[in-house]
Amino acid sequence: MVAVKGPAATEDQKASEKTTKRVTSAEMARHCGEGDVWVAVQGKVYDVTAWLPHHPGGDLPLLSLAGQDVTDAFVAYHPASAWRVLDRYRVATLSDYAVSEVSRDYRRLVAEFAKAGLFDRKGHGCAASLCAMAALLAGAIWLVLATTNVAAHMAAAIMLGFLWMQSGFLGHDSGHYGQPNAPYMVMRSGLLNRVVQLVAGNCVAGISIGWWKRNHNAHHIACNSLDHDPDVQHMPLFAVSPRLFASITSAFYRRAMRFDAAARFLVSYQHWTFYPVMCVARVNLFAQSLLLLLAADTRTRVPGRLAELAGVAVFWVWYPWLVSRLPGGVHEHAAFVLLSFAVTGIQHVQFCLNHFSAGTYTYVGRPRGDDWFQKQTRGTLDVACPPWMDWFHGGLQFQVEHHLFPRLPRCHLRRVAPLVRDLCRKHGLPYERCGFWC
Repeated sequence: MVAVKGPAATEDQKASEKTTKRVTSAEMARHCGEGDVWVAVQGKVYDVTAWLPHHPGGDLPLLSLAGQDVTDAFVAYHPASAWRVLDRYRVATLSDYAVSEVSRDYRRLVAEFAKAGLFDRKGHGCAASLCAMAALLAGAIWLVLATTNVAAHMAAAIMLGFLWMQSGFLGHDSGHYGQPNAPYMVMRSGLLNRVVQLVAGNCVAGISIGWWKRNHNAHHIACNSLDHDPDVQHMPLFAVSPRLFASITSAFYRRAMRFDAAARFLVSYQHWTFYPVMCVARVNLFAQSLLLLLAADTRTRVPGRLAELAGVAVFWVWYPWLVSRLPGGVHEHAAFVLLSFAVTGIQHVQFCLNHFSAGTYTYVGRPRGDDWFQKQTRGTLDVACPPWMDWFHGGLQFQVEHHLFPRLPRCHLRRVAPLVRDLCRKHGLPYERCGFWC
């Protein structure tokens, strides 16, 4: 038998050491800094520090889960093809790896859905959404250009509001399911999927899909975390927990959220200001998109930045142009803009309802562990509606199901809801559900 020598032997030896080296969960937890990120998947430990700049979901999800077992989050977000990427980063094996009963049941459900092909069967939601968006946009433009009636112009503003709601749902779908090497929910071609993202998000709605993905991935991974989830960080306007009355540092914005005199004043009236702010909340999305796309911060990677900027520029050409074609004066222009923003504000209210009413927590001082299922169910709630209203809510009335299975097309969420309820009941976990109006 010939002994293997040279570089090949060295590589084999390194691979063997990675397989045999054993570390405890406590040892792995120490690797949780921005320049030293270890995670574990099914008992295997990976040093993903070098992967941070290349991760399709951005660096924030990995930083939020650094030093932890991330098996459930990995299973939730990645198709089978992603497992091949892991091997090159393996450094050890967990010596005290254990799986909770709720995680076992959750992984079983994911496997059953995959076997049934639910993650791949997307239905006809994309085609219907695109047709509805085209009809709404064409109708709004026609009402503005072909009529002089103020009521018709306000109807056009309402149509634009519904257009932006539908574009938001479509952009959400394409952002979740259009990751490289993943089954495409919106389009079967990666290029077409990217075009849909840019058209639905940037060109039609004026919101950067790159900003949205960075924000939304951080939200999903750290759902309702006061210090890691940007979707519950609205100081000084709103506070969703008394714990925000003490200054907390936002991991997403990399700054302190101070409860100063201005925040104290504004929060004390948030029960009056919430709905008026939701009517113009779109302005914040515009601002956040531009801040990211124009940022000089080298730590923030925006794939396709120039295409993103070009798409946003398209919006800022066609929408102001359409407003300028209104025959009335500044009052009609202002009413048109405010009404179109207020209608799409219904969507913002829904998203707030899905999360503001649920439980919150902080990473600081929180026991670390694999509690994906618990974290998602405690930080979300469903909005009850009949099946014929699913189009209006874009599938996101099933927020619990969506957070547990973010790759699952919206057409299947109603179908799997009873299974999720049963699992929550079995493990004594909350499954909150309420109506949209009360």
